[in-house]
Amino acid sequence: MNDTNVSSAVLDRLTEEWDALTPEAQKAARYVLENPADVGVSTVREIAEAANVKPNTFVRMARQVGFDGYEDFRAPFRDAIRRGTASFPDRARWLQDIGRSGALGELYADMVGSAIRNIEETFGGIDAEALRAAAEVIWASRQVFTLGVGVNNANARNFTYLASTGMKQFHAIPQPGSNAVDDLAWADGQDVLIAMTCKPYRTEVIEAVKLARDQGLTIVGISDSRASPVIMMADHPFVVAADTPQFFPSSVSTIALLETLLSFVIASASDEIVERVEKFHQRRHRLGLYAEDRE
Repeated sequence: MNDTNVSSAVLDRLTEEWDALTPEAQKAARYVLENPADVGVSTVREIAEAANVKPNTFVRMARQVGFDGYEDFRAPFRDAIRRGTASFPDRARWLQDIGRSGALGELYADMVGSAIRNIEETFGGIDAEALRAAAEVIWASRQVFTLGVGVNNANARNFTYLASTGMKQFHAIPQPGSNAVDDLAWADGQDVLIAMTCKPYRTEVIEAVKLARDQGLTIVGISDSRASPVIMMADHPFVVAADTPQFFPSSVSTIALLETLLSFVIASASDEIVERVEKFHQRRHRLGLYAEDRE
């Protein structure tokens, strides 16, 4: 975490008031300026111990620069973590700090609020025509490769599993024991690649998208920024909101987008899709894969 990631106004205020601070308060201020990442994840006792001053020194320092106390002083730093501008380890420590303080209710509210905002922001920036265009390309393709690594590997496989209940040409990659570029070795202009990655962007996804473009595939890109390499290279780009108080990007809006895209594919498909889905589930019933209701 750096000055611009947290609240430069708070850090600027410390430097502006430096001469007015006592020597002990300057020690506390110096620690904050050199280690701003610690402020949002540390109690006053923890940060005082790290700075080798008394806890009251941090309280006095905070008041000298215009805050009610240490908790008020560190609020902007905690907000930066909630917004996702802190590093993953910093955010993990912040979550542990909330647990120790008994403030899980605040975390619960933040998680619910961020999930709702992510859905609203994602679909607020995507129109039905864009989804329809991508869906028609997917339905008309020979094969569809859905690429995700890390948490997005599970999202890619879930999408492929759902699609495969009525369609035959879907493949989640990388396949076990393989890598994405090898899985795309024989793909060409008749095929579609759905690729997804959020900050920090995975290099294997970016390289696979570059290769797919060279081979003529149509690219459906899903990422969390218009500046994402995947979005920049996509024929059908979709930006998702992934903010969360957690230390990893949220998948809520990605999953919702994939489910919506699949519904558009089915809506764009020929009538045979209904028959396929029906046959798929009838087969499952015959094989006893569903627990039947008993009277």
